[in-house]
Amino acid sequence: MSARLEELAWADTPLGVITLRRRLEPSLKVDVYEVKLDDEFLMSSLFTVAEIALAHLGLAAVRGPDLDVAVGGLGLGYTARAVLEADDVGSLTVVEALGEVIRWHEQGLLPDTAGLAADPRTRLVNGDFFELLATDGLRRAPHEQFHAILVDIDHSPRHHLHPRHAAFYTPSGLRRLTEHLHDDGVFALWSDDPPDAEFTAVLSKVFDETQAHVVRFPNPLTGGVSANTVYVSR
Repeated sequence: MSARLEELAWADTPLGVITLRRRLEPSLKVDVYEVKLDDEFLMSSLFTVAEIALAHLGLAAVRGPDLDVAVGGLGLGYTARAVLEADDVGSLTVVEALGEVIRWHEQGLLPDTAGLAADPRTRLVNGDFFELLATDGLRRAPHEQFHAILVDIDHSPRHHLHPRHAAFYTPSGLRRLTEHLHDDGVFALWSDDPPDAEFTAVLSKVFDETQAHVVRFPNPLTGGVSANTVYVSR
């Protein structure tokens, strides 16, 4: 049986101290991988349904072979892995602000998403996703566009990891993102909050079609059901 708690990696970053740890969840008798930023829990391998749904819902709205996909936020890698499992994906660019998180994957510290970093379709970029959008740094070549851009960085359109992220969730910020999409491209966003009518209205100012999907999943810690939201705009 695994040790009750093991710290696998930690680093002092501009956002705070980030920690990757593995712990044994006694109620389920499974190993759980968790990420903390200072004292705040960012993500857990116990709750991955909505992160995977972000990929499935986003790609379901795209048509065509050899899709070029970008993901903002690597984390534990569940969204990126779900993208790579799609047969019609030709390339995947994943932007992660913390180089330490990229190294976790390169070092194979996360067994559920092992092989993600080594997939020949994958390009891992250490940088600020929002800054790269503003400076065209997301593109590998001038005028490159994506068929889908999937984002899972902030807690929600209202609750941000850093105040400077707020500009992204405005009409001007989202229009900047559309410059990186094909004409029929898709933008999908994960949120920890219920559907937000005000943000949906903002999306409707920029995109032709917008839908907020409520993704429900069992919560083994509470015995109840939890929910996240995935916005899909085209």
